[in-house]
Formats: sequence, C-alpha cells, structure tokens
Amino acid sequence: MTSDECLAPKRADELEQLLGSLSDPANPTGTAAILAADEQAEMLAAGESLLHSYGLNAEFVPPALGGRLARADHLAEVMRALYRRDPALGLGYGASSLIAGVTLWTAGDEQQTEHAARLLLDGRRIAIAFHELAHGNDMAGTELTATAAPDGLRLSGRKEVVTNIGRADALVVLARTDPRPGPRGHSLVLVDRASADPARLTDLPRFGTVGMRGVQLGRLAFDELPVPASALLGPAGSGLETALKALQITRTVLPAMASGILDTGLRITVDHLTRRRLYGGPATALPHVRSVLAGVFADLLRAEALGAVGARALHVVPGSASVYASAVKFEVSRLLLSAMDRLAELLGAHFYLREGPTALFQKLLRDLAPVGFGHIARAACQMSLLPQLPLLARRTWARPGAEAPADLFALALPLPPLPYDRLALHAAGRDPVMGSLPALADAPWSPEHDDLRAVLRGDHAELAELSAVCARLSPVDLGVDARPEHYDLVTRYVRLLSRTACARVWRDAPSESFLADPAWLRAALCRSAPGPHRPGPLPAQVEEALFAELLDRRATGRSFGLTGRPLAV
Repeated sequence: MTSDECLAPKRADELEQLLGSLSDPANPTGTAAILAADEQAEMLAAGESLLHSYGLNAEFVPPALGGRLARADHLAEVMRALYRRDPALGLGYGASSLIAGVTLWTAGDEQQTEHAARLLLDGRRIAIAFHELAHGNDMAGTELTATAAPDGLRLSGRKEVVTNIGRADALVVLARTDPRPGPRGHSLVLVDRASADPARLTDLPRFGTVGMRGVQLGRLAFDELPVPASALLGPAGSGLETALKALQITRTVLPAMASGILDTGLRITVDHLTRRRLYGGPATALPHVRSVLAGVFADLLRAEALGAVGARALHVVPGSASVYASAVKFEVSRLLLSAMDRLAELLGAHFYLREGPTALFQKLLRDLAPVGFGHIARAACQMSLLPQLPLLARRTWARPGAEAPADLFALALPLPPLPYDRLALHAAGRDPVMGSLPALADAPWSPEHDDLRAVLRGDHAELAELSAVCARLSPVDLGVDARPEHYDLVTRYVRLLSRTACARVWRDAPSESFLADPAWLRAALCRSAPGPHRPGPLPAQVEEALFAELLDRRATGRSFGLTGRPLAV
C-alpha cells in the first residue's frame, strides 16, 4: 500500500466518483437534488439507494464480522465524501448506525454482534436510543426503565430526538435497571424491532429541525415492552461505562467527518469570489478576502490534523483516548463552526440565498451546527476533561521523556485493529501527545526551521506553567460547578495539544508530500497563537503559499483537507 493509499483509502475515491459531480444538474445526488430534498425536509432517496447498493454500512462493521471498519481515520475520510455534499445523508443514512455499532462491538457477545453485523451488512439500520429531552447529555439522568420480569425485562418510558428510531430494525437502548443513584444503575438493551410487540411500542411524531432537516429525528414510547434477558449488552449495570468507552470512537470520528462540510463551504466561497468583480478585479484579489480564505484553509488543515491524530490514538494509545476524544470534539467543532461563519461574512447576502450558485452554502451552514452540541456538547467535553488535568500534569507533563509511538503521528503508516476492549474511562495521567513535546522542542532542526523550534520551545514553557497550575487543583475545583477560570485551563490545554499534534504530523510526514511543507504548520501555529482575540492575519509569505495551494487545488479539483484527494466537482 502506498503512502497516498494509507492517507485516503481507494474506496473513498470510489464513493466520490459514484456520487458524481455536485454541479451537474442532472445528477440525482447533486446540489439541485440535495436542495430539493432539504426543502421537503426529507432524506435524499436517490442518495440512500446509491449508498445501499454501494454497501456503505460495511464501513461500520469490523473486518472480523465481514465489514470494512479497520481504521478510524479511513472511516472519517470515506464519510467526508458524504458530508461534503449532504450532511443529512451522512448522518441519517450512516453515522447513526455507526454510533449504535461501536457500542455493540464494545459490549455485545458473539450472538449479538453477529446479529448486528448481519443487519448492517444487509443494508438495515440500528438506532442508538440514549437521548431523553429532559436530560440531554446527562446520560446518568436516564428515566426509561428496564425492570425484571419472569421472562426477562420490561421497558417503559420514552426516547426522544433519536436519529432513525422510527426506521431502525434494531435499537440499542440505555435504560435504568436500578432505581438507586450511582454509576451502576443503567444497562444497555438490544431491542429487535421485528420481534417486539407493536402494541407495546408507539412511534410518536418526528421532530422538525433547523438543520439536518431530512434526518428522521424521532421519538418512541415504550409501554412495558417485554424483551428477553439475553437482550442485555454486557453485565447489568455496565451501561454508562460501556457507553462512555464506546462513544470515544464516535466523539472522535464524527467531528472529523464534518470537516467535509467546511471543504465544500470553502469551495463555494472561492468559486463565488473568483467570479465576483469588485473595484475592477476579482474579489479574491482583495487583501482582506485573501487573508480570510487562507486563514480558513489553515483552520481546515489543523482541524483535520488533530482529528487524524485523535483517530489514530484510538488504535495506538486507546488508554488515553478518553482525553483525546473530548479534545477533538471540543476543538475541531469550534474550528469548523468559526470558519464557516467567517466564510458567510465573505459571501454576504449570498450565503443566505436558497437558490443560485451559492444555495448549498446555507444548507451546509445549518447542517454544521449540530457538530457543536450533537452526540455530546462542547461544554460537556470541557467538563469531562477538567477532572483529568491534575493527573495529566503530575504523571506526564512534568516528566520529560514520555515519547509517543511514531505511528501516532505518521499518517502514512498502517495501524493495528481497533481495540474496543482497551478503551478506558480515564487516561490515568497518560498523555503521549503532550509527553512528546519536550523531545520535539529539543530535537535537531534545520536552520530554516529555527522559527518553528522557537515557537515549540515557547509551548513547552507554557505547558510547564499549565502543569504547575493544574497540579495544584483540588477536587472542589473540578466539578460541574467549577469556576470559569478553571474551565479556561481546558481551553489552554486543548490549544497546546492541537499545536503539538500539527507539529508532529508535519515532522513525521513523507518528504514529498504537502504535509511536509512548513507553510501549513506556520499557518496552524499562527492561527492558534495564545490571546483573547480572533487570530490576526498570517505572515505575508505564509499567506501567499497557502493561497496559491488553495487556488491550485480548486483548479485541479482536489479536496482542501490533509489528503488533497481528487473530487468529483
């Protein structure tokens, strides 16, 4: 396998070509059809049919069970082909079954996993029924109950705002099995819709939404629904622990997939501003416009770099994935949302139009919004990261020499299988990414890269300061009622983590690839420099290099992300 194939699997290109050109008005999965389905708040039927024929669900099934889910980073790249066109198709056809799937692969027994794999490989759907409106991201507040009965369990309660709950053939349900408070009060139950008593299940009207309008967000009422005892996933009382482990996978890859939205948003904006004439020339000739576009390009690259390292961490250092999954969700979603907002400012009134060459932008902007709150909110990620900081500081940051495995950052290297059984609730102070910063800052550097080494040495000094502060935090500083300045420590940490990840991706990149060009790293470090205000413009030489690369990729029909792979534009 070549380095290019390791960065982006061939099947991502195959799916891209199968979906066809967005700009072709006759394409049943092109812009015109996507917008028409969105206007009707329906899923793109032609897209679902195509994905069924392609066998997309195999991307969510481990190879041992007949699927293609061998690498988390490859999964994200394949799914970007969908998200860059129609995020509702990406979530509504695919990602919702992925969330249920990883829970099953983590906790299910042989019979349960084989049954789930058969469903998915046959093109069926599995929904993840965790959410209840009254409790949001607080899974511990789940009220739906699973009470013991002579022949198994009885499920009673509601699940709400659940993707595909009305269309799914099976459900993974989080239910309370013990009324007493505590972490062992919930269990996971696999419900087979085909064998469930329809008199005990009531499909309620779906929710209408501002974005992802075609996604079938439904609600379901359970009225003493009988299920066999064999429907339990894992031991009784292990539901929350299993969910928190398994969802580290999806907290990492779902934001990474969503970078495809920004890729198309940036392409629409560049296309529009290249055509638009202002002050005697194209709008892209204006310094401010070029600066914003180059900055968005840099933010897309650093979002994908952090996402790639987070995805690889699931394979290489799964014991630390609880930290990196929350960091990816927190930072990548922020980068994508902010970048799309800046593009909307450049488009002006054109970002608001539902017809014409820029019409897809308004849909993408609306569809991107859930990346910040769906599955888990950014604020919840801060809350999960804060209690881990003191131990990270004491066991890794303050101890030099904790070098990370090389295959964590070398994106062209192969990866071991996903170790579902080695995911952990807490990292226990293990942070190999930040542990590699001291050696990185002190390593030999070429003279032309002295500026980069100086920046990273400054980051090392800041990490030492952050370590001293975090090591002094007491348990009362780490709860849900923590002070804002303590949550700011999470933001500081994630920024340093992102910068280190970008530097290591650059340093470990093949010499002939774009990733080995220091221009993108200089841009990433400039865009993430500390300060309370929005990052300033890039240095002129860096901006020029990035803008030239942006225009070249547009002209040659390549993606704006890390892989730069060919697109069906």
